[in-house]
Amino acid sequence: MDKMPKWADVVLIPVISLLLAAILSALVILAIGENPVEAVNLMVTGALGSTYGWGYTLYYATNFMFTGLAVAVAFHARLFNIGGEGQAMLGGLGVAMVCLYIPWPHWSIALLAAAIAAALFGAAWAAVPAYLQAKRGSHIVITTIMFNFIAAAFLNYMLVNVMRPQGSQDPATARFPEAVHLPTFQSMFSTAENVVFRGAPANISFFVALLACVVVWALIWRTRLGYEIRAYGHSETGAVYAGISPVRITIVAMLISGALAGMMAINNVMGEAERLVLNSTEGAGFIGIAVALMGRSHPFGVFLAALLFGFLYQGGAELALWTSIPRELIVVIQALVILFTGALDNMVRMPLEKLFLSLRKKGAE
Repeated sequence: MDKMPKWADVVLIPVISLLLAAILSALVILAIGENPVEAVNLMVTGALGSTYGWGYTLYYATNFMFTGLAVAVAFHARLFNIGGEGQAMLGGLGVAMVCLYIPWPHWSIALLAAAIAAALFGAAWAAVPAYLQAKRGSHIVITTIMFNFIAAAFLNYMLVNVMRPQGSQDPATARFPEAVHLPTFQSMFSTAENVVFRGAPANISFFVALLACVVVWALIWRTRLGYEIRAYGHSETGAVYAGISPVRITIVAMLISGALAGMMAINNVMGEAERLVLNSTEGAGFIGIAVALMGRSHPFGVFLAALLFGFLYQGGAELALWTSIPRELIVVIQALVILFTGALDNMVRMPLEKLFLSLRKKGAE
């Protein structure tokens, strides 16, 4: 019998963790001499008070949905994929090659090809750590971390020595052709009388991310492969007894995880920058870990957590712009959210379990 209702695990614990993180964040803001109420008001106004703010919030959330789903799929197989950053970098390389070197008649066909290329490049970058974990016992955390650095160095070499246009000093590719530019929210939702999302980078890849959430939900909870992934994650011994191959599940789960992380590039490379630049991932691969933890590795939870972190990113930018609060403080707030939703999860969970058990006993009496 469960110690607490499912809704308490999925909703109540994250909400309490968020409140604790918010209280500590307010104390930090007070300590540097700023008003936490004004700071929150500025964050909400900057991130949600206009279509421009929403455009940036949803742009960041799109990145975090892809990387959060990537980490979540690996979590279900009891694998900790910290390589989303490197896999997203290599996904960007795949997108750049497809967009630059193949002529496309329309953005829709280019988007499909770019998504496939990004997924293949991301999966390929996850394949070696997956093989080393499955066949050699190398810990997935160590190998994926190291592959982030290798990906950064490789991308730097490609941009400086191979893909940089002749005469350019900027370590970046040429701008993608007009035919592959993705529709932005501004072009999709504006009218002649009312221009919305003006200048914001949110684009059609947001809906691809939503589709990815649905596909991952169907994969994990409605397919045989998803059942095998979850069974292996719950009990390796039981999975082996049932005839499930640990090697196959480890490699397949990591390939899917890497593919999802790589697909982030259709948003930040193809949709926003419209070229491949250094550090285009901006740490989204690591934020995906927090998003998956907070979303309880469920696609709907990942969607909500991605929106929260998108709000924090855009709200933090507004704070840094209009107050003396440094941009780094948002990193502190994010760290507190991660701390309470991840590392200190039991600090909230255990008292709640005791509370629900005592309530259940009183109800039985």
